[in-house]
Amino acid sequence: MALSGNLEAQRRRDELVELANGPQGVMIEAAAELFAVSSMTIRRDLLELEAEGRVRRVRGGATAAPRARPFDARRAIRASAKRTIAEKALRLVPAHGSIALDASSTVNMLASAIGPRAGLTAYTNSFESFQVLHPLDGVTAVISGGTAEPTTGSLVGPIARRSMRSVYFDTFFSSADALDGADGTSEVSVDEAELKQAMAANAGTTVVCVDSSKLGRRSVARALERDEISVLITELDPGDERLDAFRDIADIL
Repeated sequence: MALSGNLEAQRRRDELVELANGPQGVMIEAAAELFAVSSMTIRRDLLELEAEGRVRRVRGGATAAPRARPFDARRAIRASAKRTIAEKALRLVPAHGSIALDASSTVNMLASAIGPRAGLTAYTNSFESFQVLHPLDGVTAVISGGTAEPTTGSLVGPIARRSMRSVYFDTFFSSADALDGADGTSEVSVDEAELKQAMAANAGTTVVCVDSSKLGRRSVARALERDEISVLITELDPGDERLDAFRDIADIL
């Protein structure tokens, strides 16, 4: 009987993964009805599947697990929104001092727009942003070191965290995999989240740059708390009602 139950549970979880990989993902209540089990059983299934890296839980259900994409492919997703965000964020980049930039494709768009400066040091955990910044007159580009995160390709781990904890930044420019009005930002992995926490801890100002598809969502690993965010930049007009849930968190551009 126990073996039969285990096989049934495994088949159900395999089917949940297939549903999560579909265009609409899988919702807990609908799955409970489909498999004739309780919603608590489905929640437990999704918790285990997320721990195995097979799905990503979202509010009310689950979607496909994050998969690694080449950096150029990630940069092309919602490219127009990212360009608008970069244009807004560029106004916050000083002529001199120190900044930190995460390894997201959104912030890389900002790095590509910076241009010459008068004595700016830019720290990053991104190969791509380092390559863009290194040739610029008046810019000293510093890369963190570390190991490549499998999903994003960014440099993470103890070496990267130790590097970022050793310096102070005037401004930290960060993107996020998701931004929730109550819980702040979250990322695809704990390593990614821990590095951004280290960068924000040493920053006078933390600027979160996310396109509107990231709003009102949660990803896998909690990263920046809402009170750590100073400025929120999206491609939306600052008066857009989709930003209402974030107005008490940060200044909005």
